[in-house]
Amino acid sequence: MDDLLTAREAATLLRLHVKRVQRLAREGKLPAVRYGRKWLFRRQELVGAQTPARPTADQEEISGAIEISARNQLRGRVVGIRADGVMAEVVVRIGDQDLVAIITSSSAQRLGIVVGAEVLAVIKATEVMVAKAAGR
Repeated sequence: MDDLLTAREAATLLRLHVKRVQRLAREGKLPAVRYGRKWLFRRQELVGAQTPARPTADQEEISGAIEISARNQLRGRVVGIRADGVMAEVVVRIGDQDLVAIITSSSAQRLGIVVGAEVLAVIKATEVMVAKAAGR
């Protein structure tokens, strides 16, 4: 019998997130068979399979490359980056206002964040406050 792998084992082998492996199988981009509610993968087929690379922002519109549950998503352009050791301050212009995000320097490098790049600021918080000037 072939050496069958679960989605989790296939994800470990391919160094991908298990949800991505399941999605690729569903889309027919990874060789797999459905057994009940589970995906099974033949190790021999996976080793030879070319896993599709994640698209970069230059290859695809940002909104088309990201699927995320957070509803507070703001599109903007990077107007400033200041890296200092482990952390980087990224200033994103959204309309006529700036949003400042503190991320790791390695994440900024990995994502290719440079001044002028279009990015998506995703805000996930348990509390958001709305303010308004009195009498207006």
